[in-house]
Amino acid sequence: MADLIEDDAPGGNAPEFSVSEISGAVKRVIEGEFPHVRVRGELGRVSRPRSGHVYLDLKDERAVLSGVIWRGVAGRLATQPEEGLEVVATGRLTTFPGQSRYQLVIEDLRPAGQGALMALLEQRKTALAAEGLFEEGRKRALPYLPEVIGVVTSPSGAVIRDILHRLRDRFPRRVLIWPVAVQGAACAPEVANAIRGFDALPPGGAIPRPDLLIVARGGGSIEDLWGFNEEAVARAAADCTIPLISAVGHETDTTLIDFTADRRAPTPTAAAELAVPVRLELLSTLDAQGGRLTHAVSAAMARRGERLRDLARGLPRAETLLDWPRQRLDSLADRLPAALRAGVQARRVALSEAGGSLRPALLARAVAGERRRVAATAPRLAP
Repeated sequence: MADLIEDDAPGGNAPEFSVSEISGAVKRVIEGEFPHVRVRGELGRVSRPRSGHVYLDLKDERAVLSGVIWRGVAGRLATQPEEGLEVVATGRLTTFPGQSRYQLVIEDLRPAGQGALMALLEQRKTALAAEGLFEEGRKRALPYLPEVIGVVTSPSGAVIRDILHRLRDRFPRRVLIWPVAVQGAACAPEVANAIRGFDALPPGGAIPRPDLLIVARGGGSIEDLWGFNEEAVARAAADCTIPLISAVGHETDTTLIDFTADRRAPTPTAAAELAVPVRLELLSTLDAQGGRLTHAVSAAMARRGERLRDLARGLPRAETLLDWPRQRLDSLADRLPAALRAGVQARRVALSEAGGSLRPALLARAVAGERRRVAATAPRLAP
């Protein structure tokens, strides 16, 4: 009889759970078995809502794993998640509250080797080059002797000391420092904001607008320098209207900002050398040019003096030019007394002849005629 009424349904003796109970049990198992894991994969979807959290997918050829980076962690990450980047994510597995889904809560995110970073860098270079941001025609010439130089770098460390020391040695200029983080998650946004901030300064304002910018950092690994490979930094340099020198890393290091900057310096010290000439060399050059100018003027004056003397040799002497006028003057002077006497005598004869022709009767008739003419004219002149 017992066999006849036995419940032969599968799992008949298995314990019964509610949905929330089984969900909680799965959560405890997953979090207990995977409290700390490292997962390698390619970043797929990357979402950044206003909350500041980052939601993403890690994937390989056969599966996709959802992940989340809480806002407080996202701001500290050295590598910011970007679609297509192969990474190693470190964190813990957990389930969604009230759902049968699990995700990786990421506490650290690093590129999966330099190869992944280099591939991403080449991808960015290709995209920016296609926009024409690397073309030589866009690049501005550096001013020969800038009055004010803006430096974007860490306010402490060897880099800023080297730049200031080199500028003082060569040609002291006024320097404005915009302090930034040169490594880590804050690097890219701070450097980009500093470049835009300098560029936004109005000419003649309370803070002088720089004539030249230097963006500098010392050497390091590709991960250390990665902030200068971010697109935001490269675009800020490309858009800047102030001539800009990039000096990131050592001579063998190349970052994305190097391609959009107006000039690249192999080191921060070399950037200072590009920024200003050597004052003593300028003074020496001015002295040499002044000497050459003096010599040239003296030589020109000597040539013109010689030419003038040559022309003077072809002219008659002043004494020769005056010989004929002197002779003529002497001749006229000799003839002048006789001419005066002859003139006086001729006028005496003319006066004597005129006096002989004057008679009283003639004078009386002339006077009477004039009186009649005046008498005839008087009535017409009366008012």
